[in-house]
Amino acid sequence: MKKILIIGSSTLQLPAIIRAKELGYSVTTIDYNPNAIGIKYADSYFNVSTIDIEGVLKVAKQIKPDGIMTLGTDMPVRSLAVATSELGLPGISLDAAIKSTDKGEMIKTFEKHNVETPWFHIINEKKELDDISKKLKYPCIIKPTDNSGSRGVILVNKKEELIESYLYSKKHSRNGAVIIEEFMIGKEVSVEIMIIDGQPNILAVTDKLTTGAPYFVEMGHSQQSQLNREQIEQIKNLSIKAVGAVGIKNGPAHVEIILTPEGPKMVELGARMGGDFITTHLVPLSTGIDMVEATIRTCIGENPKIKPKFNNGSAILYLDIPNGTIKSIDGIEAAREINGIRQVTILKTIGDTVEGIKSSSDRVGFVIAQSDNAEKAINICKEAINRINIKVDKVR
Repeated sequence: MKKILIIGSSTLQLPAIIRAKELGYSVTTIDYNPNAIGIKYADSYFNVSTIDIEGVLKVAKQIKPDGIMTLGTDMPVRSLAVATSELGLPGISLDAAIKSTDKGEMIKTFEKHNVETPWFHIINEKKELDDISKKLKYPCIIKPTDNSGSRGVILVNKKEELIESYLYSKKHSRNGAVIIEEFMIGKEVSVEIMIIDGQPNILAVTDKLTTGAPYFVEMGHSQQSQLNREQIEQIKNLSIKAVGAVGIKNGPAHVEIILTPEGPKMVELGARMGGDFITTHLVPLSTGIDMVEATIRTCIGENPKIKPKFNNGSAILYLDIPNGTIKSIDGIEAAREINGIRQVTILKTIGDTVEGIKSSSDRVGFVIAQSDNAEKAINICKEAINRINIKVDKVR
């Protein structure tokens, strides 16, 4: 029986743990949290942080897996790169891992390889703000170089907001560095890619819905994109350039792009499957491609099946409720009864406090739907959300 080491045991990695077991592999997981949900589904578990590179490498050398993978999060990719390189397994280089997890290194790499990006400044110390403040055009965006899930991302409308916004973003940066960059206006999309032996294969282009300013938290996704054919082709070409610039040779990639009036420009990319159920749920529902299985097979050196089986629409929408303490939750079963609804999940419970959506972890719940096309799938999600009634004691 072949063995797979999955870095992470949370809800994000759970689909990979379950699918690997279904495919007949022996699964070992690691996580700093001994109560992580995926542990009980695995054959063995090690209490090691996913970002502890030496710890992950030690486990990999001990169990000698046939493949190593992660799913849905960025920083464990560095542990993955070191472990696969040391054991001679399929994966990505440490250089590619750094360029796909450090937004500063990433955007400098894009600039070097003529990949379309916003203007940017990388700031390591507060005193550097004085040197560049006169060069900035407002509004602009500040974000940490090494975090995800919209943590620390904020819009700066004018110079008077700069220092406070910088300090907010820096607080969410592990290494203390932030990027100040152009505020791009336009439709935001993501591109889901499998790279096999250096060849990028685009599986889906996903339309994205966010909260907008000031925090830009993702609140919905749908496939396939409703942009026109020419725009989609431009987006696909840019995503392939970006993956090549960073140097991803094998495995999945999740590329985020904004279609500006000047054409598509890069936001960022990850050397991983996209989160927010995009690749675990929406891709299979819209194309029939099991991207989790494809990633598993790629990590052990097999060629996965990535030919679309059909062309449907799929969507996920997150719930948005007023701030306050949740006092009742009703209508979940009524939402599940709607034709086309594939999942209804509430992430909060009675007694929890909702204090606004500043990052993905603040979201209350979601619904997922499948239909003939993206527009119909979105409408089914909206109908389901309308049936869910979450009452709160509002903050006064």
